[in-house]
Amino acid sequence: MARRIIWSRGASDDIDEIAAYIARDSIRYASKVVDKIISALERAAMFPNAGRELPERNDPIVREMIVYNNRIIYRVGTNDIHVLAIIHGARDLGNALRDRSI
Repeated sequence: MARRIIWSRGASDDIDEIAAYIARDSIRYASKVVDKIISALERAAMFPNAGRELPERNDPIVREMIVYNNRIIYRVGTNDIHVLAIIHGARDLGNALRDRSI
């Protein structure tokens, strides 16, 4: 049974910003990237431990999946997964998450 996907406000803003940035060059590719991110989260909802543990944390419930150059960071709950952030892999994770609780 799939877990419910809960988006944090920050993660929701992240995906909107990613889509807007890519859409400046290609609306079609922006849509493709967003679709791949959503598909990855749907897989995580079915198999929450499929993502790797976040290397910067020593916490097995905080995990990530990589889609293109984006790190999808989520926390595994009993009946849901909480999408915490979607961060470009080139960004420093500490700086990118400075104002967010993980």
